[in-house]
Amino acid sequence: MAKVSMVQRELRRKRIVAKYAAKRAALTAISKDTNLPNEERFKARMSLAQLPRDGSKTRLKHRCEVTGRPRGYYRKLKMSRIALRELGSQGKIPGLVKSSW
Repeated sequence: MAKVSMVQRELRRKRIVAKYAAKRAALTAISKDTNLPNEERFKARMSLAQLPRDGSKTRLKHRCEVTGRPRGYYRKLKMSRIALRELGSQGKIPGLVKSSW
């Protein structure tokens, strides 16, 4: 089980990313538009730098929804390999059969 503080930090980051997503996308579009004057693009880039760092989508880390573990994460199932194996052994994941020989 992951530290509760790390899981809470990740949830806080998700909220901040959602809050600033539209503003960040608009400023990024302005800064990449080559038809605009350089001063306006620079202003957009500077205001983008003033936004919180945790508002960037790249700061998010996938975590297991069962245990909060950050490593060994399966995106399709949104859980770690350890949680997947445990739940699969208990028969709680439909279509998954743990093989043993």
